[in-house]
Amino acid sequence: MPHHARRYLAEGPRVGIRPFTHEDGAEFTARARESRDLHRPWLFPPDDDAAYAAYAGRLIEDPDRAGFLVCERSDGSLAGFININNIVHGAFRSGALGYGAFAHAAGRGLMREGLGLVMGYALGPMRLHRLEINVQPGNAASIALARACGFRLEGFSPKMLYIDGAWRDHQRWAVTAETVTSG
Repeated sequence: MPHHARRYLAEGPRVGIRPFTHEDGAEFTARARESRDLHRPWLFPPDDDAAYAAYAGRLIEDPDRAGFLVCERSDGSLAGFININNIVHGAFRSGALGYGAFAHAAGRGLMREGLGLVMGYALGPMRLHRLEINVQPGNAASIALARACGFRLEGFSPKMLYIDGAWRDHQRWAVTAETVTSG
């Protein structure tokens, strides 16, 4: 099932990150279906071929987005995904992160390692200055990941995003290049 990519954009001891491809659809959607209980009610990754094709297409083709697959280096299998959305260049140089672990990889520290790699890539070669994470207050696992990777709580936005049929409150977490390199 794994799509074996020999070249990662960045590698850690246990995971590597690489861009989404259309060929990852079968494994991604199978992992998303296996992970429904983990993801709900927080996020709804694509779990069928048509939804994946549209989702991956946006991440591959839209210059204001970047999608990264977190892959286990031992066998290339997908451990999770991290997207940078709403990328703005110029004076702002910022992007908003979204992410999800797959159930078989949850709680193993793979997403922490993967998020660290994406942060390094985004704040390095992508030349972004600021990364933000918007997370629902009840999503303890996502908040723990943001905190573990050095993001700081900046505020609270009531009814910020429309998810699963309702406007949901979110906490705003962020890092800048300076806080990552100094902290």
